[in-house]
Amino acid sequence: MDVMPEPAAHPVTVAIERRIDPSRTAEATSWMQAGTDLATGFAGFLGSGWVRAGEGSDLWYMLYRFSDIPTLEAWEQSPQRSWWLDSGRAFAREVRVERRTGIEGWFDAPFATHIESRAGSDGEVVATGPIQQPIPAAPPRWKQAVAIWLGFFPTNLLASWLLGFAPGFAEWPLVLRILLTTVLLTPVMTYAVLPWVTRMLRPWLQR
Repeated sequence: MDVMPEPAAHPVTVAIERRIDPSRTAEATSWMQAGTDLATGFAGFLGSGWVRAGEGSDLWYMLYRFSDIPTLEAWEQSPQRSWWLDSGRAFAREVRVERRTGIEGWFDAPFATHIESRAGSDGEVVATGPIQQPIPAAPPRWKQAVAIWLGFFPTNLLASWLLGFAPGFAEWPLVLRILLTTVLLTPVMTYAVLPWVTRMLRPWLQR
């Protein structure tokens, strides 16, 4: 009996906006770095970084990335992170938190996960430090819908045309025809069409 392989894990990126008391910038800088150092010790950690919106701004952005949802939740629910958050409540306040994965991940800007790196104590390269730019918001839902439709319509049209040549396919029950079509098209859309469409439409999506 064949065993179905487990689905591949997808990295998850979390972007957090915080308001920081401008009079406590030095403390906040050390606090942000402490959070990065704590996360580095957790399984699945892929990188972290932070940046200030401007020299006189109280808006700071932080980004961290884990290999999948279980490793992310192990960090987010850990007593270490709880202690770290409590230690910064006097000068840091969360404004917005966003997770990027699945369909949302296709619409990330290329620099959204670009992290500076440094050598760790054991010589291994560790992704940490300020991110190059603040994480932009995902494109509006209607733009995402347009991008998905632009990929899905021609792909579905081509598949329907090709399947029309399959002997007896037109006589199959509707449910079975749709089942076969979606089984064939889902991986094509996920791994080929959507990444290509969003790459081509990147300037318009991020405008």
